[in-house]
Amino acid sequence: MESVIAKSDLKELELNALLEITQAINDNLPEEALYRIYRFTLLANLKIKKLALFVNEDKWDCKVFFGVRHDLSKVELPEDFHQLRESQLLGFSEDSFGEFDMVFPVLHKNRLLAVVFIGEISDLEESVETNTTFLKAITNIIMVAIENKKLARNELRQEAYRKELEIAKQVQQLLFPKELPKNDKVNIEAFYRPHHEVSGDYYDYIEISPDKFLICIADVSGKGVPAAMWMSNFQACLRTLVRQTSKLKEIVNELNYNIIRSGNREMFITSFTAIYDFSRKELTYINSGHNPPMLIRDNGFDYLKKGTTVLGAFDPLPFIDEGKVEDIDRFFLFSYTDGVTETFNKNREEFGQDRLEELITKNASKELSEIHDLLISTLEEFREDTPHNDDITVLSCKVNNCCD
Repeated sequence: MESVIAKSDLKELELNALLEITQAINDNLPEEALYRIYRFTLLANLKIKKLALFVNEDKWDCKVFFGVRHDLSKVELPEDFHQLRESQLLGFSEDSFGEFDMVFPVLHKNRLLAVVFIGEISDLEESVETNTTFLKAITNIIMVAIENKKLARNELRQEAYRKELEIAKQVQQLLFPKELPKNDKVNIEAFYRPHHEVSGDYYDYIEISPDKFLICIADVSGKGVPAAMWMSNFQACLRTLVRQTSKLKEIVNELNYNIIRSGNREMFITSFTAIYDFSRKELTYINSGHNPPMLIRDNGFDYLKKGTTVLGAFDPLPFIDEGKVEDIDRFFLFSYTDGVTETFNKNREEFGQDRLEELITKNASKELSEIHDLLISTLEEFREDTPHNDDITVLSCKVNNCCD
């Protein structure tokens, strides 16, 4: 009779425990609260004496433990249990797990969520399996609820990221000029392909006056949404400065100051900025740590290297040299970001500067759109099936300022 009463009491305790945990889950309590309720339920209602619950969250952490001599929050789960699929009785050992008699897995859709160790079960009247059935069930309920919370959080994060990405794409589309000039005097063409949906590459064309225009190409350290947002700040600052002055040294110094003030020396930008003056037939430029553009004329070509270091690293800039090309009325300026030369093939060989130089100089007389198409097709043929590893941006400019 006493045995029947004991069993009845146990069933009532189990039912109460189940109701408490179900209510906690329905109340959408945080994970830490669920772990506390789980611990209290096992101690107070089910009379479990020794237990450790290890949960797989990128790494194995002991979330609940009691009745043991060691602080298991600082103990790593042995690799022997990382792929556990069935309950096991444990033999005696002298490590932190020597106090336990049994271990069982908590699985959900064939994924191991947790591993549970229990001890002092040898004196149970019925089989170990029978007496641990409810413990397994209640652990599974808790762990699946926590897993669902993680999945829900991930979905919310992904949705927030999708919205953030969409905003960044819209912002980035506003960065680029809506139209580039294509006339008898100046022809500008651009190609842009982000590695991800958005990038840290940027190009611009700004008409300063009927006789002057500025072109710029830039690359921010990093990729994705943060890089794209940084570029929007760079563009806003550049366009504001150009309205105030056409002196390149002043513009670049102010760009550097703004990047340092906003980025705390954690973001760096390489850029090439040039101004062409039709009336003076003069090209001035500053290369801020960027891949040197090629300036191609009838009598040959040069790399435009003069300038300064990357922007955002030093305040003030340690040096700044303004390049100047005088008496220049007909030229082809080809600029690009490092995703062009750093395109790799399956042998981990990069496309490189020499191949680019040969392609551009050999085809310099062609239309800009043809040159860009040829470059991109050549890069695709070179890399074959090797994935892109960087953003690719190209900005080309042809000027014909000769007298009629």
